[in-house]
Amino acid sequence: MKKIGIIGPNTKMCSKELYDFGVQLGQQIATKDRTFVCGGLGGFMEAVCKGIKQSADTFNGQTVGILPDGTSENANPFIDTAVPTGQGIARNISIVRTADIIIAAGGGAGTLSEIAFAWQLEKKVLCVTLFDGWAKELAGRNLDERKTDLLIPVSSIDEINQLLNQLL
Repeated sequence: MKKIGIIGPNTKMCSKELYDFGVQLGQQIATKDRTFVCGGLGGFMEAVCKGIKQSADTFNGQTVGILPDGTSENANPFIDTAVPTGQGIARNISIVRTADIIIAAGGGAGTLSEIAFAWQLEKKVLCVTLFDGWAKELAGRNLDERKTDLLIPVSSIDEINQLLNQLL
C-alpha cells in the first residue's frame, strides 16, 4: 500500500479556492492501492480527505489523521482512522515519517516544518505552485547543499497523478 502525505494550511489559512482544489485533488488521486496520511484537522487536509471519500475508489481505512490532540474529537469528518498523539505540533514529524511521498499546497509555519522534515528524511514533496504559501515558495529549490531535487514543482492535478504513478 502506498502512503501519500497531505500537507497544507489549516481552516483559518485555507482559501475557498485551495479547499475546492483539495476536494478535486482527492477525487482524482484516490486509488485502491493508496492510503493518505495528514494532520487530520480542517482546511486543505479536510478538503483532500473529503474528495477521497467521494471517489469511487475509496475504501474504509484510506484516510489517516495524525492529530495533535490527545483525543479524536477534533478529527475532520472524512478521517477513517484518527491517531490522537497528544504531541501538538511535534506530530508533524510522524506525518512525514509515515508517508512515502508528500503533496504540499499553500501553507504556513506548520507546512514549512513538514517540508523541512521531508527534506531531512529525503522524501519527495510535490509542491503545488497554484497557491501562495511555503509549497509555492520552496518548489524547485534546495534547502541546503546536502540534497537536491526533492521539492518538485507541480501545477496541475494531472501532473500530480503522473508523478505519483511514476515515483511510487
